[in-house]
Amino acid sequence: MMLEKIQKENDIQNLSEDELAVLADEIRQFLIEKISVTGGHLASNLGVVELTMALHLAFHLPEDKMIWDVGHQSYTHKILTGRKAGFDDLRKYGGMSGFPKRKESQCDAFDTGHSSTSIAAGLGYVEAREILGEDHHVISIIGDGSLTGGMAYEALNNASHLKSNFITVLNDNNMSISKNVGGMSQYLNGLRTANVYTGLKKGVEDTLSKIPVGGEKIIRQMKKTKSGIKSFFVPGMFFEDMGITYLGPVDGHDIRLLYKTFQEAKKIDHAVLVHVLTQKGRGYEPAEKNPSKFHGTGPFDIDTGLPKSPAVKDSYTDVFSKVMCDIGRHNEKVVAITAAMADGTGLSAFAKRFPKRFFDVGIAEQHAVTFAAGLAAGGLKPVVALYSSFMQRAYDQAIHDVCLQELPVVLAIDRAGLVGSDGETHQGLFDISFLATIPNMTILSPKNRWELADMLRFAVDFDGPVALRYPRGAAYEGLERFRPEIVYGKSEVIYEEEDIAIFFVGHMSETAKSVREELKKCGYECSLINARFMKPIDTQVLDELAKDHKLFVTIEENIISGGYGQQVLEYVSRAKLPVTVRNIGIMDEYVEHGNVDVLRREVGLDKESIYKQILADYMAI
Repeated sequence: MMLEKIQKENDIQNLSEDELAVLADEIRQFLIEKISVTGGHLASNLGVVELTMALHLAFHLPEDKMIWDVGHQSYTHKILTGRKAGFDDLRKYGGMSGFPKRKESQCDAFDTGHSSTSIAAGLGYVEAREILGEDHHVISIIGDGSLTGGMAYEALNNASHLKSNFITVLNDNNMSISKNVGGMSQYLNGLRTANVYTGLKKGVEDTLSKIPVGGEKIIRQMKKTKSGIKSFFVPGMFFEDMGITYLGPVDGHDIRLLYKTFQEAKKIDHAVLVHVLTQKGRGYEPAEKNPSKFHGTGPFDIDTGLPKSPAVKDSYTDVFSKVMCDIGRHNEKVVAITAAMADGTGLSAFAKRFPKRFFDVGIAEQHAVTFAAGLAAGGLKPVVALYSSFMQRAYDQAIHDVCLQELPVVLAIDRAGLVGSDGETHQGLFDISFLATIPNMTILSPKNRWELADMLRFAVDFDGPVALRYPRGAAYEGLERFRPEIVYGKSEVIYEEEDIAIFFVGHMSETAKSVREELKKCGYECSLINARFMKPIDTQVLDELAKDHKLFVTIEENIISGGYGQQVLEYVSRAKLPVTVRNIGIMDEYVEHGNVDVLRREVGLDKESIYKQILADYMAI
């Protein structure tokens, strides 16, 4: 097996051309077999096998620096740098990350997870190289989906001024997670069909050279102009006009051609972009036919491509999707916006039913939120569906464009809390903290599937900015008999007793309920309160419960700093209420990848840890 010859970085450079073809096949089979067991990002990785191999043939690691945008497509890179054994524990707690990690290997030049960052990071590496007088290559590999993000253009604009080599590889598979949209996508569509350029250029030169008088002079004159014949026919003039040399399009599955192109790119003394065409899911028919389904997949049956786990009950995303369609049917002013995540956020169904009221803006969260503000100012009711970790990118827009103007924009924040296997870059642990600082913002979080439906309807009817946060995974169906009307700024007291009061945020309802049941078994009186609103907090219920409770416990799957619990603590202190407060949440740290139940035990958010903490605090009073 050729894979056995790859034990460390640069080992691939010892293989013959015939052996490289075998290695490509073995890598694809290896990835299919491993990811079918562990789950992970399959389609994107199958599409870049030859591209990654060519990069590792043309460059020398770790001296040369490869920066993978997002990092979904870095699995082959990990194999070629000696981490094949790590795939047995891929994305498990304590195991190998599904993204590039500097602490994992010196061959990972930059930690990634969010899109459109690689060119900026690469440019930083280039400038550092020049200042320090070093001699190595820097290569940023970015997908066509990530190139829809504005940050990529900001970096390209700066890279155009370079006077030294910097290579950007545009991995163009015509997709991000969902199919790409927008002007850049259309532009790249044109480039994909522009491989006639070389032949056309030669044909023009041949034709002109046959002109008896002046033909050669015309050719020389055209070559002396700013871009010469290129200005008429080159497919990459968008990049060329910025001062970035464009090479391509190149077949992303032809190792020899890729290697040759990278060798040419090395010689250029300024920024160069190599445009590579790849097929997402290549080599595995189910992934080729449905690349979105296999972008991020759980364990699956290799023969059929079907998930190994039985279908689960509705997720919170499914509930959101159904309620949005119902709201859209009754309210023609409701519009939906996503940032290249129509499937992931559940808005695909809305898009099919109301195509004129659905907008996919590409990987551009900042634009999505300000666009929503404009829609709201224009008299519509926009709902922006984003993952919690991606909402971080639109913080300024939420402050300046939405809340400052008190516009009725609904931020539907999916994947709030621990998301599991994608790790630090994707955990939704900060949204309460950063949104609660914004004047005019209202924040809600539902305890179960029915409350999500009620809260979404409340948010759409509310005349102001609202953030509705909910988690990944199956929607909780417990506490179903408790469904009072949503009243602005009011919590829900589910059980009222005395001594201990547990305030939970959203999907921590199931854990909080279990903790209360354990306390009751041991003879403790315990109230249970559904916070409902993270902003504004219900100070009236705090005042009332402080009269006959000794201990307030807040439970949230968010960092403690700036979270709901700290707001409760601040109010109790300011109001001088005679009660002790214990905040339970995520400490000041990033949480790595792993199963959510395992992660909760590690951070102290499981039932047993919370129960022990409450007992210790109560005994100390």
